[in-house]
Order: sequence, then C-alpha cells, then structure tokens
Amino acid sequence: MTSKKTKSLIPPERIEGLILLIRDQKVMIDADLAQLYDVETRVLVQAVKRNRQRFPDDFMFQLTAEEFAALRSQTVISNAGRGGRRTSPYAFTEQGVAMLSSVLNSPHAVAVNIQIMRTFVRVRELAINHNELAKQLNALEAKTTAMSLRHDAFARNTRVQLKQVFDAIRQLMTPPEPKKKRPIGFVTDNKDE
Repeated sequence: MTSKKTKSLIPPERIEGLILLIRDQKVMIDADLAQLYDVETRVLVQAVKRNRQRFPDDFMFQLTAEEFAALRSQTVISNAGRGGRRTSPYAFTEQGVAMLSSVLNSPHAVAVNIQIMRTFVRVRELAINHNELAKQLNALEAKTTAMSLRHDAFARNTRVQLKQVFDAIRQLMTPPEPKKKRPIGFVTDNKDE
C-alpha cells in the first residue's frame, strides 16, 4: 500500500527540476527539500543543526554570498529586505538528502526520500548515457572523416555535409542556458508625484 502512495506522491520531473549543479555537485537546496518534505525550512535546518555530526562537508554545505546571489537571480527567492530569507541556504548532496530521512523521522519524509533517491539515480544514468552518446558521435565522426578522405572528389562535399550534421547533433545535445526570469510586477512613470 505504501509503494502505490509513494509513486503518486511527487512527480519525478518536479524533483529533477530541483536538482541543481553547484560547485560541480548535484545538490538540492534546503527550502526546496523542506517543501517536498512538507515542513518549514527553519524546521529542516534546525533538525540538521541538532544532528550536525551526520552531515559532513561532502553531504551538505552552506552557499557563499555569491552563490546565494546567483541562485536568487535565477529563481524566485525573495530579498532579505522584503521579509525573505536572511541567511544563505544549505545545499545537500545525494548522500546528505539520504541522511535527512534519519533526522526527519516521519513516514512522509521516508516516502519522499525514496522518490528523491530514485530521481538522483535517474539523473546520474541520463548523464552517463549522454556522455556515452557523445563518445559514440566522436568515433562516428572520425570514422566518416577517414572514409571521406579516401575518396577525394566525393569527399569535399560529403565532408562539409557530414560536419554540418555532426555540429547540429552536438548543438541538440548541449543543454539550454537557464532562462532569466523577469521580475514580477510592473513599472510606472509617475512624473506627477
């Protein structure tokens, strides 16, 4: 009964969207995790601080001011001056997220944790497949270039066409740049006031 409930709890795509790359590590931010676990961020952070020995530096780290500013500009984290967050968030690696289920000891936290762990594994598998595809593409390009060099007259046009195809495939494999979100609201020109 629990497995059916766990599967429908949170869509994997939503979890994937919350996994960020910071300091060359795939991490999740404390506020996002708190939302998934259905607890307040301060409750999650407080539980972690009470159990600090369970979270070494390779499990969790606090973002620097620069990292926090970059994260704030890319997402909808409110500014401190407007009642928003005043401290830099904590980032949890896959191992840190796994450890969270032991400090947030509830059936819901365990169920959510299972989903997050499965999503981390899926993201890792996708990255491996992407790297393998890139290697195969490079090998194929080298092989076709070598073949086209043998048949010089035919090769000139074919080489250019094949290079265009390979460049197009590489462009499709490159992840898109994150979109900058526009601020919410509007600006008025009230010169009368």
